[in-house]
Amino acid sequence: MIHIMKTVFNISVLLGLIGLFSQCKQLTPTKISGERKIIANQMDSLLLNNLVHSWYPKSIDTLYGGYLSTFDSAFIPVGKQDKMIVSQSRHLWNNSKAAAHFPNDRPYLEYARHGFKFLKEKMWDQDRGGFYFMVDRAGNPIGDTAKTAYGNAFGLYSISAYYLASKDPQALDLAKKTFHWLDTHSHDSIYKGYFQNLDKYGSIVKRPVNSIPNSEIGYKDQNSSIHLLEALTEFYQAWPDPLVKTRLEEMIYLIRDKITNEKGNLILFFQPDWTPVSLRDSSKEVILKNYGIDHASFGHDIETAYLLMEASHIAGWKDDTITWRKAKRMTDQCLKYGWDDAVGGFYDAGYYFKGEPSISIIGDGKNWWTQSEGLNTLLIMSDLYPNDPLHYFEKFKKQWSYIQNYLIDYKHGDWYSNGLDKDPNAIHGTKGNIWKAAYHQYRSLENCIFRLKGEHE
Repeated sequence: MIHIMKTVFNISVLLGLIGLFSQCKQLTPTKISGERKIIANQMDSLLLNNLVHSWYPKSIDTLYGGYLSTFDSAFIPVGKQDKMIVSQSRHLWNNSKAAAHFPNDRPYLEYARHGFKFLKEKMWDQDRGGFYFMVDRAGNPIGDTAKTAYGNAFGLYSISAYYLASKDPQALDLAKKTFHWLDTHSHDSIYKGYFQNLDKYGSIVKRPVNSIPNSEIGYKDQNSSIHLLEALTEFYQAWPDPLVKTRLEEMIYLIRDKITNEKGNLILFFQPDWTPVSLRDSSKEVILKNYGIDHASFGHDIETAYLLMEASHIAGWKDDTITWRKAKRMTDQCLKYGWDDAVGGFYDAGYYFKGEPSISIIGDGKNWWTQSEGLNTLLIMSDLYPNDPLHYFEKFKKQWSYIQNYLIDYKHGDWYSNGLDKDPNAIHGTKGNIWKAAYHQYRSLENCIFRLKGEHE
């Protein structure tokens, strides 16, 4: 809605704004079609029976607390079951959300409380603060106990979700402690944003002079930044404190206007002053050898399109067309360069090699989390821009078909780690590990279900 407050607007600017709003006039369809209901019901059934029931209570570690992480292709627990803050947090988040979505099914709030207890008592450094990155199954810290902003962001994210589900004051207390620990140790008061690498005391780890080219140590990065944005978005709903809002808005601006480039993809790594780290002037051989430092990650791009829109909504930015347009640009470049229009699905990675007219695909796999995030963002775009020539809703349906045909394991549960069209051997891979804990799938399906039914905010 455009509000005119006795100000004389330039007519051309006003007409441009009216045109933009006519294109993205509604976030919620005025009429929920039968087709949307059918897809929503499919997703709801698969979310509960294929995903949630496959993991819980099977992953509850009744011996040591927390959650088991590693499962083979038949969903049988295997290995030492070391526990990482990221996957433990994702399981806690899943159960916190399932408690609200499926209140009459299984005791998901108890499963969440079980996970919160492990984070609070075993993964939080009782002496120095902050979450350990990795502990063994019993909860003993592993290695040099260094800490990361990324890991602590997921701790904050999940504990905030648990508090919103349970109203447990201990959860809010630990969420506040995590936020303040991050703000004290990781936040950059000069250049803004957060430093990723911290030692066990919470001191910032600087980049060694003799670092190898593909070392990430000492850089700021998009991955920790987008998940800090995600965590602050969740935390602000639990504790709408002015400082939290300040940090949330700071991250929106940083990611939208600095970390995302003019093409619509995220720059991966930066010097502390936000100077981009680029290999573009290097040879193709050097770039491909060290591509982890510098490439277009279609999964992160299309996930961040959603995270930015969600964050601006929770921050109270009404009719935020600047963020919407940036999210649209991110989505469109993924569709233009990283989308398989034959069967659906987004590729893993691309690169803009110097002197070449277009992006080159340097990773044509289709990992599970990218497909999850793509599904959610395509549906949002279809509601924001229903008349767009890219036909987002048709691509959303093709993406859902791709997931059903190539990713969902109907026999053992959950999704394969990679689409079978590109990686047939994924059928034999682990169903769960410390990096795969059903959070991307859960969040995407639940968001889509609410949106398809017209029940989202």
